[in-house]
Amino acid sequence: MEDDHTYQQILQEDHLEAHPQVSPDGKWIAYCSDETGMGQPEIFVRPFPEVNKGKWQISTDTGNSPLWSPDGRELFYLIGRETTEAAMRVAVETEPTFKKGTPEELFRGTYVGYYPGDFPWAIHPDGNRFLMIKTPSSTDAATGQQPKIIIVTNWIEELKQRVPVD
Repeated sequence: MEDDHTYQQILQEDHLEAHPQVSPDGKWIAYCSDETGMGQPEIFVRPFPEVNKGKWQISTDTGNSPLWSPDGRELFYLIGRETTEAAMRVAVETEPTFKKGTPEELFRGTYVGYYPGDFPWAIHPDGNRFLMIKTPSSTDAATGQQPKIIIVTNWIEELKQRVPVD
């Protein structure tokens, strides 16, 4: 962000556009939009920042919250609204032109889903793991148990104290 810091809207459609994600090489933008007119969001990719030089629909049966793999060779997205139903993966090529593969399901699960303005997941820099919030099970809701996050710091020091090595 050098020189002039002016705001410029790059997508000026009459549709909902959300969750823009710029590719690792900075040349593509993935986002979700309800522009198909079917009342559900889908995933699209366009060149960035010249978004009018092409557009590809990535998802085939709804999609939101796109994520690029760290190497830019895959695009991930979620299916579901309030609750995530499945995580999908699509192989992509970005050079010399954009090409997309067929979406395939990575896994199913009950995770916190898409809400406008929120982004419900993240990808680890190694590209092999995701961070998601699991929704409480019906058993947890029935017993009134609250979800817990346990953070262990300095665990190596504690391990050395409990299991001394001579």
